[in-house]
Amino acid sequence: MSEFDALITAATQAFQNACAPISNFRVGAAVRAKSGRIFAGCNIENATLGLTCCAERVAIFKAVSEGERGFDAIAVVTNVDRLTPPCGACRQIIWEFCGDVPVLLANLQGKVEQETSGKLLPRAFDASFL
Repeated sequence: MSEFDALITAATQAFQNACAPISNFRVGAAVRAKSGRIFAGCNIENATLGLTCCAERVAIFKAVSEGERGFDAIAVVTNVDRLTPPCGACRQIIWEFCGDVPVLLANLQGKVEQETSGKLLPRAFDASFL
């Protein structure tokens, strides 16, 4: 059993709640706080696509809104063969709120790949530049 099994399971369960009537591209994500708590989220689309919110941001914002500040891993689950990394906006949010953490990419068929947020967003911009 992997140390990330519970995280991937939570992301898979969140995937079931995804609201993607326009793209039909459903995503679930889960972030694990350093406290051990896991927060999950799904993508939520809107007819004006600019107001859509990705699963990764939903999970992180949910955790932050409940008082968590330190995170040690995030999982992203889709239902496509090709494992899907976070979009650019989510990579930035992951970097700012989680730092250089493992990012688990998984699908419903059980395929899993591990990256780091630093590798997904090289030379990231953050508050240290301000």
